[in-house]
Amino acid sequence: MRTFAITLLFTAASSVWGADASMSTEERSHVLKLLEDSRAEFLSCIENVSEAQWTWKAAPDRWSVGETSEHILLSESALFGLMQRALASPPNPEWEKQTAGKTEFIERVMVDRSHKATAPEPIRPQGLSKEEVIRRYKEARAQTVAFARDTQIALKEHTSEHPFPVFNTLNAYQWLLYIPLHNLRHDQQIAEVKASPGYPK
Repeated sequence: MRTFAITLLFTAASSVWGADASMSTEERSHVLKLLEDSRAEFLSCIENVSEAQWTWKAAPDRWSVGETSEHILLSESALFGLMQRALASPPNPEWEKQTAGKTEFIERVMVDRSHKATAPEPIRPQGLSKEEVIRRYKEARAQTVAFARDTQIALKEHTSEHPFPVFNTLNAYQWLLYIPLHNLRHDQQIAEVKASPGYPK
């Protein structure tokens, strides 16, 4: 009887207090693994690419390996900035309601290349060299990994709006998760370019 009463007490408290806004141990491990896996995959895709392969396009309106790689780099910094913007905002008391189901949605749609999107101007490639992309990418990813590993901020209670209406409000944990998923999405694009007829050997 006493055990039943204690269980009811904790259940009631949970409903009053709501969900925990901090990353769980499992969530932190998950995002760190995605960051490492996407980093390793991306670098393995481009480190041995020749100059001819870096700049080759399947069509004039398609991105090359180099342009896709630069977009990954620029997006890393931009997405980290959007996460920081969310963190700079006051805690959102409606975060749980407004971001419910978004984590699973992001994990599903970001790696699905059947749905395409147009990149905003600030993260469109401008022609960086392979060496510059790799150097800056490693620096940016190290910053992201350090944040994911060390932060004790209650990420989920801080939110900001995604420019694409399909996502709307995302919390800072979801912005953090978005970074490696976006990377993996465009790793697929690099593989598509390499598999295109006419790609230099």
